[in-house]
Amino acid sequence: MHRFVLVAKQTAASLGCKGPGVCRSGREDMALRCAASLAAGRQPRCPRLPRPAREGTVRWSSAAKASAVKINEKASREKILTLESMNPQVKAVEYAVRGPIVLKAGEIEKELRKGIKKPFTEVIKANIGDAHAMGQRPITFLRQVVALCTYPNLLDSPSFPEDAKKRARRILQGCGGNSLGSYSASQGINCIREDVASYIERRDGGVPADPDNIYLTTGASDGIATILKILVSGGGKSRTGVMIPIPQYPLYSAAISELDAIQVNYYLDEENCWALDVNELRRSLNEAKAYCNPKVLCIINPGNPTGQVQNRKCIEDVIHFAWEEKLFLLADEVYQDNVYSEGCQFHSFKKILYEMGPEYYNNVELASFHSTSKGYMGECGYRGGYMEVINLHPEIKGQLVKLLSVRLCPPVSGQAAMDIVVNPPIPGEESYSQFIKEKESVLNNLAKKAKLTEDMFNKVPGIHCNPLQGAMYAFPRIFIPSKAIEEAKSHKMAPDMFYCMKLLEETGICVVPGSGFGQREGSYHFRMTILPPVEKLKIVLEKVKDFHMKFLEKYA
Repeated sequence: MHRFVLVAKQTAASLGCKGPGVCRSGREDMALRCAASLAAGRQPRCPRLPRPAREGTVRWSSAAKASAVKINEKASREKILTLESMNPQVKAVEYAVRGPIVLKAGEIEKELRKGIKKPFTEVIKANIGDAHAMGQRPITFLRQVVALCTYPNLLDSPSFPEDAKKRARRILQGCGGNSLGSYSASQGINCIREDVASYIERRDGGVPADPDNIYLTTGASDGIATILKILVSGGGKSRTGVMIPIPQYPLYSAAISELDAIQVNYYLDEENCWALDVNELRRSLNEAKAYCNPKVLCIINPGNPTGQVQNRKCIEDVIHFAWEEKLFLLADEVYQDNVYSEGCQFHSFKKILYEMGPEYYNNVELASFHSTSKGYMGECGYRGGYMEVINLHPEIKGQLVKLLSVRLCPPVSGQAAMDIVVNPPIPGEESYSQFIKEKESVLNNLAKKAKLTEDMFNKVPGIHCNPLQGAMYAFPRIFIPSKAIEEAKSHKMAPDMFYCMKLLEETGICVVPGSGFGQREGSYHFRMTILPPVEKLKIVLEKVKDFHMKFLEKYA
């Protein structure tokens, strides 16, 4: 700072100032502005001020110039935060669903807007399960209640049904100042947690649920990341190992990387419709014990990206395995409403755990997750969700609430949306008939698209797709010729990334390579959502078929 003052004084002197406070016509202020320009390395713009005739031409003294240069050199010092100095765990995080191929899709969209010609007119983003972005209409009742909570003056409007108003009033009474704009308790609004507990009891045929075990979250992802954060500890061979299915949803591998935990893979059986085999769990666990402390087992049911729905026997086997090996169970159940195949039924881990008897129910630690983003709702943007955590140590419960309090609370509008998922209209209420019609329409449509996708993919040589029993994705296996694999290597790409990039560049269809989810060595896949409207989905599937045939021909 003293150097800047020195430059300012020298500048002031060159402008005819004799000292502080004795500059004429604002020359001292002018001096400061000119010195600042010099310090920043810019050409100073100093309007000429009227001076007595005896004063000569203004010249910058060599001392002023030298001081300004030194200041400028200091201003352009090296950055504190660089790729070398940043948190290495963050650098290790990868999230394929929004990875390089999605960035490329964004670039192509910009080119299309500029009028650059492509062999297609739009980019179809089939990479992510974003229902409304794909044209699915919102559930009227859910939006009515959230609208009433957001703008309570609408409670006087005859345009809204009474059952929606009743729910909105109850939610608002649970908010500070009766406003959705206030913070809630870190665990979530109490009356909504009560509604979640009631929903779980209805869903599970009377299995008791305690609102105190319910935590409202910013989507299911927030809950999963929070539980993992509190579970990870130790160093070296005692570092926490987290068992995840392969293929998996990349949230898990990303969270594990960020926490510097140890990822322990167990493989789903593709030849048996992506079934979970306890023998594979045991193999994975025993191998992992040599280099970490496996203490968490993650299950995704229905599966993402694989779409399988676990049967009751499989869930019982997994629970017994977790009990026997003293593993903390994480059950990701966000697709619990998305079950399509005949003979398949969703069973919650909580329900099966309870029905296996007190030896299991009173001991196995379980966190299960749900969300507004999937199901028939598709309300991704509200970021509503909950987790139910049972058999948690009382002292750890306090630690969990402390951890949640750091982020204050989940979005209150998302909490309101979650409330309508767990407390929808019931028979006899004004909105029931419209609600059930909309809900069934969405789910029936998804079931039709699941079957259509499976059938069309299995007609294409070199593509095999297991039945889409649930969720909202296809994860077909694709044959990639050795010539294409070699070209992919020359571009330093995984073969299925190379395939998906070519698909995007030639058709405008954006899907996610299987390597982003994990897969057995030597096998290749991609994940594609089935959310586009039926007619558009047919076009997408035809384009994928045509592309694949040309790809095989080119690299044969």
